[in-house]
This record gives sequence, C-alpha cells and structure tokens, in this order.
Amino acid sequence: MQVEADDVHKSYGDTVALNGVSLSVKEGEVFALVGPNGAGKTTLVRCLTGTTRPTSGEARLMGETPEKTDKKTVSVLPQEFSPPERLKPEELVEYYASLYPAEATRGADSLVEEMGLGSSRETRYADLSGGQKSRLKVAVSLVNDPDVIFLDEPTTGIDPEGREDIWGVIESLADGGTTVFLTTHYMREVERLANRVALIDEGEIAVIGDTEEVVREHAGEPRLVVRTVGSVEDALDALEDGRANTEDGALVFEGVLVDGIGETLDTLEDAGVEYDEVRWSEPGLEEAYLRLTEEEVHE
Repeated sequence: MQVEADDVHKSYGDTVALNGVSLSVKEGEVFALVGPNGAGKTTLVRCLTGTTRPTSGEARLMGETPEKTDKKTVSVLPQEFSPPERLKPEELVEYYASLYPAEATRGADSLVEEMGLGSSRETRYADLSGGQKSRLKVAVSLVNDPDVIFLDEPTTGIDPEGREDIWGVIESLADGGTTVFLTTHYMREVERLANRVALIDEGEIAVIGDTEEVVREHAGEPRLVVRTVGSVEDALDALEDGRANTEDGALVFEGVLVDGIGETLDTLEDAGVEYDEVRWSEPGLEEAYLRLTEEEVHE
C-alpha cells in the first residue's frame, strides 16, 4: 500500500481532531477524502505526510513512516500554498524544480502548457486570475514527477475548462501508476476521478468504499416525478397499486430505473391519468454525502 493509516488518533489538548482513523490507498488509485469543514481532513493529511505526528496509531507512506519516506517521491499541494508573487509561470515551476535533483524533475515548459498557461507565460503570479493560479499550483506540485501526490481542493476557483484540464492530468497520473490522495468538497469531482471515497466527520470515518457502491448504498433510489393534469389525489386513486405517493402536488415513483420510465408512463395512461410534466433523477454522491452527514448529526 502507498498510503496507510492504522487507528490514527490526534488530539490538541482537549480537542479530538482524529478518533481512530484507518484507511489504505494502493498504487495508481485516486482516493478521495470528503467531509465538512473541521471534520479532520487536513489533520489526517498532515499525519499521513509527516507534517504532524499522530497522538497514537500509525501512519505509513510508501511502506515507511512519513518521516523516513524519500521526499523526492512525494508531493503535497496544500490549499494555503502561496508561492512568490513576482515570478512568471515558468520561473515559478523552475524555482520549485530546483529543490530536486535535475534528473528527477519534469520540464517547466511542458508543465505550463499542460496546465493551459501557455498564453500567460509573461504574466507574474500576482496578476494571474484565481483559476490560473490554481492551475499553476498544480503544475508546481508535479515538478518532481511524484509517486504519491496529495491534492487539497485542487480545482477551487477554477473555470470549467480549467477544471477539465486538471481532471485530465489527474487521470493521466493515475493511469501512469501515480497514487493520488484528493480532498475536495466538489462531489462531481469525486464521481469523475475517484476509485474509492471516504467520508470523515467529527474525526471519524463514517463510510469508506468504492465510489459507485457508496452512492448505491447511501444516496437513495432514483425518482420519477410526474405532474398530472387535474387532481393528483384522483390520479393516485386511479393507480390503485400503491406504487406511487404524492409530494408537492405531483406523483412520485421511487426506485424507477431509466429503462423503466416508459413502462411507468404506460401504466399511467392505462389508468386514464393525464400528465404534462415528467422529471427523472438519479441521486449521486452529493445526496449520499448529505444523507450520511445528516445521520451523523442526528445520532
């Protein structure tokens, strides 16, 4: 395993930041950690990368304790990273590349192009847009061609085109065997990129598993909402099979898959129910996240 936490606890005085966290991430995997602000995400990343030590339990990075891991093979992009503002994109990448042996670094020119910053080569960091700054930060985190990379909210403030660029880079990294540990609040990002996901809340892992499985188990059923012509109660009585319920003046069918929509509408027509609006939705990771965090709050 490339990244491991074994019953990690971390306290700051009387404040418990992590309470028995265990997880593992294998080579070439994109692993996403999500959770509310203050849930323990940053503290866990710090324990995993050796920035801070657990109060108890053990963190391992590439089979070693984080303090013993060869730092040339690991990269960390913290959300609060603030590079020198006077430098231009290539200068900035070259500056951080100089911290590593030359043979272990990637070219500044190719990284700037890969991040879509070719047209901003002559612009100082201070004058870049928020999205361009985020792209450049990702470029800096790749200078040492890491085996394991930790990315904290890498697409915050980035426009959709830039987000797609960075997602493509992350996918390419994973395809090449790089392990990516991603923290994010953007559930679409997790669904697009992550093989597995963990939800941390109040310092504990609430759920961990394959991203699609977490959605299936915790997001709820697909829903077909049909707004009828005339009384929704009359429509409900006409069905007489208990398949539907009512909500906000519409018929709601729970658990209808996309290939079952036609059959459900045929049933309505056979019952003489007229309708003028049909909406089908399939819940995703965001719904799973909201359900899980709500459950934790009310336990």
